[in-house]
Amino acid sequence: MSNSKKPEFRPNDYVVYPAHGVGQIMSIEEQEIAGIKLELFVISFEKDKMTLRVPTHKATDVGMRSLSSPDIVSKAMSTLRGKARVKRAMWSRRAQEYEQKINSGDLIAIAEVVRDLHRADDQREQSYSERQLYEAALERLTREVAAVSGSDEMSAQRKVDEVLVGRAA
Repeated sequence: MSNSKKPEFRPNDYVVYPAHGVGQIMSIEEQEIAGIKLELFVISFEKDKMTLRVPTHKATDVGMRSLSSPDIVSKAMSTLRGKARVKRAMWSRRAQEYEQKINSGDLIAIAEVVRDLHRADDQREQSYSERQLYEAALERLTREVAAVSGSDEMSAQRKVDEVLVGRAA
């Protein structure tokens, strides 16, 4: 069993869990599971009304990380300003790639998905699955932008919208 370096997360820290986005560590607790004592991070995802327990020694292995730096956030915003890159692959293949990027927890990869799936008002309508992926990516992006900038999600949403609309103009 690999004993990876214990991450430096503390209660009340905001963290990014790849499959769920931004959450807050509520506490670190010990539990006995199948006769083994485990130290667990208790992470609350307020928006989803969900609590996740992650073994402290597995946190980095599963991709849990601290919030992005403001520098990474500005790189993500620059990515949004770029031109959409839509591959000519079949939708099912592209959808799979978008899903992987969203669940990677990488803010810049998530920004790429938002950029590629964003539709201006004068463009054709999105399919249901396209819209679902777009909204999932947008939500992850705005939550992290809000957490990093210390603002609420509405102002982060406006900030992202301004960048996307400004790009189209």
